[in-house]
Amino acid sequence: MKLQTPVQAGRSTVRLSVNDRIITLGSCFADNIGRKMEDLGLNSLSNPFGTLYNPVSVCNSIARLASGVPFSSKDCVMMGAGAGLVCSFSHHTTFARQTEEEFLEAANSSLEKASAFWKSAGKVIITLGTAWCYEHIATGEIVSNCLKRDAKEFNRRRLSVSEVSLLLGNMIRRFPDKEFILTVSPIRHLKDGAHGNQLSKSTLLLAVDEVIRNFPERADYFPAYEIFMDELRDYRFYAPDMTHPTDQAASYIWSRFVDWAFPESDIPELEKRRKEFAAARHRPINFSYIRGLNQNI
Repeated sequence: MKLQTPVQAGRSTVRLSVNDRIITLGSCFADNIGRKMEDLGLNSLSNPFGTLYNPVSVCNSIARLASGVPFSSKDCVMMGAGAGLVCSFSHHTTFARQTEEEFLEAANSSLEKASAFWKSAGKVIITLGTAWCYEHIATGEIVSNCLKRDAKEFNRRRLSVSEVSLLLGNMIRRFPDKEFILTVSPIRHLKDGAHGNQLSKSTLLLAVDEVIRNFPERADYFPAYEIFMDELRDYRFYAPDMTHPTDQAASYIWSRFVDWAFPESDIPELEKRRKEFAAARHRPINFSYIRGLNQNI
């Protein structure tokens, strides 16, 4: 009896190894993969500007990593909704601080380390979340985050397939020393509406497909979106918000990614590291200490 429709991922043309320097950028799936790699002791860096969602913000972030130009007071923006915090349109709100000085210290410290890492990284994993973006009317800048400011300050629009394809293609062409793995986040952006989310994901998928065909030797696509939507299309694999994957689902997609991206010769080493990480997280209970506490009660 067949109870699933398996997604045949095959093997990646962009091969990762335990010796690679890997940077992950983009939406929550990039964060998830980045954490998994860090847990296994791989030489990786994840989202130095915080979580990013649209292709323009991802490409702008890569340009900043390549240039290393520090952020300055002109980049600082006061958050709205009475937050009383300072951030920038290039960062996720996790970077927000009480003052400009504190924000710039955090932003530029992260940038300095990430820029140095970028220059020596050979593999780049990009996860695109949405083709919808927000353009700041006053500056014309497509922002990474609206920072809870008034919606009237922004124009909202959906990028076209050709725009996304051109952005990604130019970015890959600019860095011939790097190989790229592209994915589309399986997390639905339901604030765009069910139909709006589908249009957005379809735009990303079509654009990525075009890019992969243009750079077959240096770019490949991992079907995280398809695996989650098809193989795991049961709400037991969803978190209570009904959009994000559970830990079990995330672990399953990660295991599929490992089989797809790493050579078979690296699998035993990755499994060894996984067990070591699990053992390190397990702290044995000191029963003699507990007995001593009980005696003093």
